[in-house]
Formats: sequence, C-alpha cells, structure tokens
Amino acid sequence: MANISREARLEIVHAVAERYQASSKGDKTRILDEFVRLTGYHRKHAVRVLRGKAAFEKPRTVPRPRLYDEAVRQALVVLWEASDRICGKRLRPLLPLLITSLERHGHLQLDEVVRGKLLRVSASTIDRLLAPARAAGPRKRRQKPPAVRSQVPVRTFADWKDPLPGFMEADLVAHCGGSASGRYNHTLVLTDIFSGWTECVALAVRDSSLVVGALENLRVAMPFPLRGIDTDNGGEFVSDSLLRFSRQHGVEFTRSRPYQKNDQAWVEQKNGSVVRRIVGYGRLEGIAAAESLARLYSSSRLFVNFFQPS
Repeated sequence: MANISREARLEIVHAVAERYQASSKGDKTRILDEFVRLTGYHRKHAVRVLRGKAAFEKPRTVPRPRLYDEAVRQALVVLWEASDRICGKRLRPLLPLLITSLERHGHLQLDEVVRGKLLRVSASTIDRLLAPARAAGPRKRRQKPPAVRSQVPVRTFADWKDPLPGFMEADLVAHCGGSASGRYNHTLVLTDIFSGWTECVALAVRDSSLVVGALENLRVAMPFPLRGIDTDNGGEFVSDSLLRFSRQHGVEFTRSRPYQKNDQAWVEQKNGSVVRRIVGYGRLEGIAAAESLARLYSSSRLFVNFFQPS
C-alpha cells in the first residue's frame, strides 16, 4: 500500500472521482491505474470509491446509551454508605432487602425505573459505578506483621478444610495512633471460619490475662461453642494462661506461621473491614476509652453479624 496519510488519500479521491466519472472507458483505465498506484487501494475497491458507491469517510460512531444513569449512581452511593461501604459482590445480594428497609423508614425514595435498574445491576457494575466515590475515601493502611513466637502447633490457611462453627481465628488490633510508645487500647478480634461471625472485644492494654478473660466471656455469648482458636505468634496469645484455658475447656489451640499473614486471612480481613472502618487509626488509651469502645462494639456486633453479608 502506498505510504500516504488518510487525509491525503481522501483529497486524491475528491480530486479524481469527478474526472473519472466523466471520462471515456480508455481514460478511466489510465486514471484507475494511477489512482491505485497512489492510494494502494484494491482495484475493485478503487472502482467503487471513484463511482461514489463505497464509503471512504470514517463512519460516525453513535455513542451507546447509558443504562445506569446518574440517578442510579446516586441511589447506589446511598445504599453503599448504608451498608458500611462493602464491595459489590457483598452489596448485590443485600440490595433488595436494603432498599425495602430504607424506604420503609423514610430514608430513601426511589422512582420505579431507578428501583428496577438497581435490582438488576450486577456486582461488577456496582463496583464500576462506585469507583469515583470509593476513590475519594481514605486509603487503607498496611498492618505490620506480628512478633514471632514458637510454642504451639502450626496451622496454615490450607489446613482448615471444612470446620464446624466455633473454630475461630484471633488477632489484636492496636489503637496506638502510629506510635508504639506508652500504653494504649487494643481490640481483640475473633472470626469464625465457617460463618464469618465476628466478635470484637475492647482491651485496655495488651495482656494475655485480659485475652483469656475476654475468651471466657465470649464462650457464653456466641451462638455456637468455642471449639478452636488460631492466633498469631504474639506473646499475648502464645502464653501459659491461654494454654491452660484451651486445655481446661477442650479448645483446640494453634498458631499461624511466623510472617505469614495469609494464614490468618479471615480475621485479617475483618480487622480492616470492621475495626478500622468503625474505629479508625487514632490513638485510644485509658479505661474510659476502652469502656467507650466496648459500648460501640456491643452495638456494632449486631449490625456486622446480622445485617452485613459475609
């Protein structure tokens, strides 16, 4: 093909087409030969172009109409906020119940067309529509890996198989505000592998005796028996007091591999989606702050475990 630009090729077509159509048969052959040499067109296509029977202009593209308009996006943002900003895969099955509930309590009024679109939207489209709102929110911080202790049997993420309800991963979330100096509050987080049921307990300080006391209380508060607990390698977990607790109550006690946070993927996810989302990253210290945190968790556990898909 001749090495000329598309614009130049169009100019040649406009210049030659009229002369070609008005010429005799012999002249048309010579004009066609020259035209093919200049443009690089196939000879039959060149004939159609010069006769005006082939489109040589770039076709106009008609924009695809938007199915989910701004009204749908705004309503979706409201529903996303009401669900505590969960992802599209978790929000999609919750939408019918959430829409009905918000409308019943007067927090949302939807047009029938918008409602129908919200009930048909896919999880991937939800994430696409919410991308601008999600990008405007605060960024997540990475958690530091826990300290390393080696006193109890190791369980990896691949060893869970299909456990019964009651086998839980446990972790501590530090409310240090970015500074590890001094004494500050912690949150003990336990997540059930089978169901995703999550319990959060406020601790005034990081201490193994407080962890055992919290587990004693949770044993009677959870809807299933505590059958097993898997922790990281921190001294607040891998301790004589927790070993005694596990043996006394017949609770299987294991730990993750050092520096392998994927071994505790279930509870690590809840650290961010529950504790950090509700409490944030600020520093909390003292008994009063721990008591306020405990009151917050007594209410949030109902929302997290009964109203949020997991």
